[in-house]
Amino acid sequence: MWFQHDGAPAHFSRTARDYLNEVFPGRWVGRGGLVSWPPRSPDMNPLDFYVWGHMKREVYGTEIPNREELWRRVEASAARVRNNPGVMERVRQSLMRRAAACIEQGGRNFEHLL
Repeated sequence: MWFQHDGAPAHFSRTARDYLNEVFPGRWVGRGGLVSWPPRSPDMNPLDFYVWGHMKREVYGTEIPNREELWRRVEASAARVRNNPGVMERVRQSLMRRAAACIEQGGRNFEHLL
């Protein structure tokens, strides 16, 4: 298993990098690791190319009257993603297509090919 992060400041702390080096030795992608995060490539992260957009559409599809309803919708949306193995299999397949396109394009922009 590999771990990837986007180089956000909290992920770049010495503590975070030490933890990643201990738990994922030589198997993490991100700023400060052996494998750098590809520049301008959040499209390689399933959370970015699928999960957050999908959940945002579900959660904010209609007006949210209060904080409790927001929380309920976020939990329900996350449960639907988590409990639907077919969805995650399609996300995995999409990730494989994206990785192949990225390699084929030599790391350059590839989303227009998907």
